[in-house]
Amino acid sequence: MSNELKQTPLYQTFVDSGAKIVEFGGWAMPVQFSSIKEEHNAVRHSVGLFDVSHMGEILIKGSDSKQFVQYLLSNDMDTLTSSKALYTALCNENGGIIDDLIIYQLADQTYLLVVNAGNTDKDFDWINAQATEFDVYVENVSSEYSQLAVQGPKAREIVQANTNVDISEMKPFEFKQNVEFFEKSVILSQSGYTGEDGFEIYCKAEDAKYLWDKLIGLDVVPCGLGARDTLRLEAGLPLHGQDLSETISPYEAGIAFAAKPLIEADFIGKSVLKDQKENGSERRAIGLEMIDKGIPRTGYVIFDLDDNEIGEVTSGTQSPSSGKSIGLGLIKREQFEMGKEIQIQVRKRKVKAKIVKKNHITK
Repeated sequence: MSNELKQTPLYQTFVDSGAKIVEFGGWAMPVQFSSIKEEHNAVRHSVGLFDVSHMGEILIKGSDSKQFVQYLLSNDMDTLTSSKALYTALCNENGGIIDDLIIYQLADQTYLLVVNAGNTDKDFDWINAQATEFDVYVENVSSEYSQLAVQGPKAREIVQANTNVDISEMKPFEFKQNVEFFEKSVILSQSGYTGEDGFEIYCKAEDAKYLWDKLIGLDVVPCGLGARDTLRLEAGLPLHGQDLSETISPYEAGIAFAAKPLIEADFIGKSVLKDQKENGSERRAIGLEMIDKGIPRTGYVIFDLDDNEIGEVTSGTQSPSSGKSIGLGLIKREQFEMGKEIQIQVRKRKVKAKIVKKNHITK
């Protein structure tokens, strides 16, 4: 594995354990430890552990920081509290998604943006470029944090047994600061990317290996990027760079809940998103399921049954839970109809599929 790739504090642990390492967003990351299917099923039915320390963290503070994060982001920052985070989008002037992220209010006028790994430098530069009219301080603090995700039906039980706070009532995107977890101070967030109950644990970079080893010692199954992708696809969760991009808006991508263009405050891309909310976007995201044999892959063209091109696949895989070939796509809005049969160009042949709900989780 190239020395040019960035490494999380757990890289050597993964190498020593025999994990298969791949490049992802400029990082050397484990794609699997045992098998994608085993790791996937552990999260669906028990509990799994992911290293997501490659994610970026950008700190914004200063007297104008609340106004600034509202100007930057598409969701309503008035709904943020010191215990409730928010999923939102960083949009350009055309309403395209530069990145999707979670924002935490750590203190009055202090915010932490958790961004996608491959976008961290780009996001940081964009945010700094917008900051000139605001009294704010922007810092890339990614190297200070590591992040572990404990995911699955048994995640809450395991986290609760090793922390000093009651997490029994924590709901999605609620978080607690200065929590003792295995005697280390962490931020504990009820969030994840799997469609299961779970927690994301933000710790000091130097504490990551200690916490990882403690959790693995409890028979929590280590999981790689392969299972993370199949899990998020079954849950219908989009991935930036595939289902989300700078040419796809929140309304097109199916994350309209992350855009609030009717709020009074202005934000970048607001006028375009307001128009799409009121008049509809040209395209819309779909869930799809193959009828014929074949796996839908990113970039495959979608046709109607009359061979008219109507869109493209943005993500696809074979679902470990159902065995079905599933995916996400982006099609012309007027072509959408739940249950409608479509065709997907898989190499040299067109194969049948149908439009379905994006969430494919089966228990």
